[in-house]
Parts: sequence; C-alpha cells; structure tokens
Amino acid sequence: MAAVDREPSCGVGKRAWVSLVSVLLFAGCAGLQPPQANDPNVFVLDARPLAGPQRANRDLVLAVSVPRARPGFDTAKMVYVRQPHQLEYFATNRWADTPARMLAPLIARAVEEAGGFRAVVRAPGALPADLRLDTELIRLQHDFGNQPSRVRLTLRVQLSDVRTRRVLAAREFDEVERAPSENAYGGVIAANRALQRLLAQLADFSVEQSGGR
Repeated sequence: MAAVDREPSCGVGKRAWVSLVSVLLFAGCAGLQPPQANDPNVFVLDARPLAGPQRANRDLVLAVSVPRARPGFDTAKMVYVRQPHQLEYFATNRWADTPARMLAPLIARAVEEAGGFRAVVRAPGALPADLRLDTELIRLQHDFGNQPSRVRLTLRVQLSDVRTRRVLAAREFDEVERAPSENAYGGVIAANRALQRLLAQLADFSVEQSGGR
C-alpha cells in the first residue's frame, strides 16, 4: 500500500515539474522576440504657392522633370541635424514618399497656375515640349542646432531649350523657416511654409527666363 501511495504523488510531481519547465521555456522564448514597432507617423509636402500675378499664355510647352536628390536626401526618412556635416533620421516619423517625388507635381502645378505657357506637362510625356525644367533637391532638413529649430529647403533649378539643348538659366533657391514646435510635426509645418514661398519664386523664374525663347 505504501508503494501505491507514493506512485501517484511521484506522478503529480513530475507533471508539475514538466509544466513549470514549459512555462519557463515559453517565457524565455517570448523575451527573445523583437518588440512590436508602432506604425510611423506619415507626412506629406502639399504646399500651394503664394498667389501672384496671372501671366498671358504664350505658345510654349514646358516639361517639368522629376527632381533629383543629393545623397542623404533621396529617402522617405525625415532628416534632422544637430551638428554640421551629420545627417540623422527620425525613428517614428517619415514622409509619404521621397521629398523629390512629392515635389514634382507641386512644381508643375505652381508653374501652370502662374500662367505664361500654353501647357505644362510632366516629363517624360507624350506631348513634345519646347522647354524643360530640371530641379535638384540640395537639402530638406530640420536643424536643431539652434533654438528655436529651423527647417532649411534648398533647390537648384535649371531651364533648358529642348530643341537646341541649351541651358537658358540656372539658379539655386534657398528658404529657411522657423519650426512652430520642437518635434517632427513642427518641421513638417515649417517645410511646407518654406516650400510655399519657394514654389512662387520658381514659377516666376520659369516664366521670366523663358521670355527670350
């Protein structure tokens, strides 16, 4: 009878031990799993240019190419700097697309709304163009090196004659805007404000420099 009494006790002990080991192993494996990342905040560049004088349309077709971007800025990551020569990226905030790609339709719309051309098209396109507007994103960065922080947006623009392949004009536009808050969203607001001014300048440049064409 004593042996029989001990057998169930031993079986329960084994089952309890196995269960405890299983729980510990599961907990250990769970601890090795990477933490679940939160969905990032996604922002857009969608500024419209400041209203200016409407120009009379001329019989010219302007093709607007997709902007290129300097190394470090050809990414949907949002760039910030705290010291010169070092680019850093926000971990949980990003653009909906690369800034260069988002700029292309905004530039085309700004020039079209300013007038001065029979048509403004995106390049490459089916409609033959007389002029081509090429742009390069030099920088779009949120600078925390000073307080309040500032956003700096720089574009290099070149207007060319398509038929002769002659460069008619080239210019670098640079805009700086204070951020209304010291975070990524404050940088987004500042970037769109700077872009609003820059688009108006770019539209003026395109019309004025094509005048002798």
